[in-house]
Amino acid sequence: MNIKGKTILITGGGSGIGLESAKQFLAEGAKVIITGRNQAKLDLAKKAFPSLIIIKSDVDNEDDALALFNKVVSLGGIDILYNNAGVGAQALNLGNANDQILKNAIYEMNVNYFGIIRLNNLFINMLKARKESAIINTTSLLSIVPALEEPTYSATKAALSFYTQILRKDLEILNSSVKVFELLPPLVATEMTVKRKDKKITPEQLVNGLISGIKKDQFTIRVGDTKLIYFINRFFPKLAFNLVNPKKIYASLRY
Repeated sequence: MNIKGKTILITGGGSGIGLESAKQFLAEGAKVIITGRNQAKLDLAKKAFPSLIIIKSDVDNEDDALALFNKVVSLGGIDILYNNAGVGAQALNLGNANDQILKNAIYEMNVNYFGIIRLNNLFINMLKARKESAIINTTSLLSIVPALEEPTYSATKAALSFYTQILRKDLEILNSSVKVFELLPPLVATEMTVKRKDKKITPEQLVNGLISGIKKDQFTIRVGDTKLIYFINRFFPKLAFNLVNPKKIYASLRY
């Protein structure tokens, strides 16, 4: 897929992976619109990259999503929708009775899954009308093997992965030119993972892999350790689970 000259909307674009994506897509000659919940972060992004278009919007909010769509229409539309926004809640042992478990699940599912479906539904006809267009959904290594520390987050990413695969197939059946990419990051060094001491890759490394995959029409883009875990899980699922969930984390979940 050609990126130059395309207009891309990136959710969660005020920092981390989203901001790095904006930077690299701009360098590829794309017009970039970013959204986020934090106006201060959006303003800082705009200061760093003046050609960015910033729109404050929360993917978890139905009114915000509709307002975002209408604003994008007024700007001339987009060619690529990059569903990057995501959240993770605190680690909880699902084997214990805890009201927070359900609250976490609802929160994560609303943002990481339902919010993406909401935006895709709003923008799909616009994208189908373009000569060459795409949807990018960020899932995770944890859509392959779940993490004890991130149970409902893992579940949301697994749900999104299946949704992404079916969306791609449905668009093929409709003879649509919309391409559907799935990005599967390993642990990335962002604000959300700052307390984690595990091996991480940088947002720059991740987005390099994303850009390369898009240019090659590689619809499933596995970056870093995700590639290794994917292949190990195919033949040795127990080993893959233990690699994602080393024994050292068990003690923290015994409460």
